[in-house]
Amino acid sequence: MIILKSHTEIEKMRKSNAIVAAILEELRKKIKPGVKTIELDRLSEDLALKRGARPAFKGYRGYPYSLCTSVNSEVVHGMPSERDLKEGDIVSLDFGILNDGYYGDAAVTVPVGEIAPGARRLLKITEEALYRGIAEIKTGNRIGDISAAIQLHVEAAGYSVVRDLVGHGIGKSLHEDPQVPNYGSGGRGIELKAGMVFAIEPMVNEGTYRVEVLRDGWTVVTADGKLSAHFEHSVAITDNGPVILSRLG
Repeated sequence: MIILKSHTEIEKMRKSNAIVAAILEELRKKIKPGVKTIELDRLSEDLALKRGARPAFKGYRGYPYSLCTSVNSEVVHGMPSERDLKEGDIVSLDFGILNDGYYGDAAVTVPVGEIAPGARRLLKITEEALYRGIAEIKTGNRIGDISAAIQLHVEAAGYSVVRDLVGHGIGKSLHEDPQVPNYGSGGRGIELKAGMVFAIEPMVNEGTYRVEVLRDGWTVVTADGKLSAHFEHSVAITDNGPVILSRLG
C-alpha cells in the first residue's frame, strides 16, 4: 500500500531529513586517512541523540550500528569497525533517523584524501544519476521513468546499476511501498502522485552489476571486487515537482 503524505507530514519529514543532512555533513568533514569507521558510527549516534532524534538503522532487523560505512567494493550495509580508512579509499555513508514519528534517510559517497581519477569519475556519475532520477519525480510520470533515467545515465558512462537492491517509499516506516528500482523502462510502473515520498538511491558499480553478501549477513559487495558508489536523497512529490527533503540547507 502506498501512503500519500499530507503537507504537514511532509514538513515533519523535511525536519527529519534536515537532521540527516546535517549529520552526514559533519561526518563528511571527519573523513581522512587514519579515521576508523567505528568512530564515525559513534559520532553519528551522538549527533542524532543531541538533536532529539533516534538512529533509524540501529536494531533494524538486527543491524547493530547506527551508520552504514561501505568502503571501496562494498556496495551498501557495510558495518563500522576498527578498520582505518586509507588514502585513496572511497566510503559510502548511509544514515537515517526517526524524529517526531517520521523517518529521514540519505547517503553520500566520500573520497578519502586524494583518490584515483577513475574513482572520482564513478562518484560523479553516480551522483549525477541520482539527480537524473529525481528530475523525473513529478505527477503523471511513472516509477519506470525514474528507473530508466538512472540506468541510462549510468550505462552510457560504462558502469552498471545494482539490481538486487532498490530505492523505496519512506514515511512513518523506514521502508514503505513502492520499491524504486534503479533500472527499468520509462512509462511503466505506478503513476506518481503528489504526496508520495521516495528514497532514491542509485548504487553504481565499476564492473558487473552482480553483488554478493558477506558472512556477516549485511555487507553487500561487488561480485568482481571492483569499486561501487552510492548516493541517496529522500524526495517528496508536490504539485510543483520534486522537493529534495535531505538536501543540506
